[in-house]
Amino acid sequence: MSTMDFNARLNQKAQFVDDLLRRLLASRQIESRLKESLSYTLGAPGKRLRSTLVLWCCELIGGQVNHNAEIAAASVEMVHTYSLVHDDLPAMDNDDLRRGLPTCHKAFDEATAILTGDALLTLAFEILAKETNDPAVAVKLISQLALDSGPSGMIAGQMADLKAEKVGGNKELLEYIHTNKTAKMFRCATAMGAICGGATDEQLQRLSEYGLKIGLGFQIADDILDVSASSEHLGKTAGKDAKAAKCTYPAIVGIEEARQLEKKLAEEAMAALIPFGRKADTLRQLAMALLKRTR
Repeated sequence: MSTMDFNARLNQKAQFVDDLLRRLLASRQIESRLKESLSYTLGAPGKRLRSTLVLWCCELIGGQVNHNAEIAAASVEMVHTYSLVHDDLPAMDNDDLRRGLPTCHKAFDEATAILTGDALLTLAFEILAKETNDPAVAVKLISQLALDSGPSGMIAGQMADLKAEKVGGNKELLEYIHTNKTAKMFRCATAMGAICGGATDEQLQRLSEYGLKIGLGFQIADDILDVSASSEHLGKTAGKDAKAAKCTYPAIVGIEEARQLEKKLAEEAMAALIPFGRKADTLRQLAMALLKRTR
């Protein structure tokens, strides 16, 4: 598959997720201002990588995207978007720009942004509970999302990230922060897709490992871009990590070593896909594409 074909597939899945999120939001009775802020944050132009991973991993295991995978993809995107809304708040990273638009608390107000994040998080679990068509699958999906987004996953990483500001860190702390803060939500996406597709335990383990590796590589790339790209290009404020003295890969190991580590993680991610053969080529292309990302 050519790079053009791959990018077209990626964009097609992102558009599919955009439409899915709009439909799910439109189908629910929500207070008008809150619904406006939810539409604003969910509708902002994002890469939809995590939700696309859900869909691609379901396709890899089950041969096609099914209804449960669609719901799982939407729930992952809701949790990811909630994390961005809260991450941008004045008490956290205090940012003005996200996905090329004013952050939620700038477009609305701080209280509305807090409630918007709360609503997205709870709505993600509501749709898994109500819309998944197999109760056993629903329980597995809810458990996976809670594990990877909660206090032993993304929230643990956020807490460690805040504590590390201005006090420095080392490679071990750095890996702990980014594995939890970012990589576990990538693992969540690949695992949820595998579950929806009916994966065996070994297939689930392999795709979970792949997700963790590309997620950590994604965060390293993010750290590098924060010091090498402009705010206009990124769609979010550049240079904020250095300004906040955050524990990042360029700050701790330097840009060159960070790039080498990013490459090593991509290779390890692709190695996890070996048992799937050529059917996993799209996931291999994604691992390579993340190495070359510019935003």
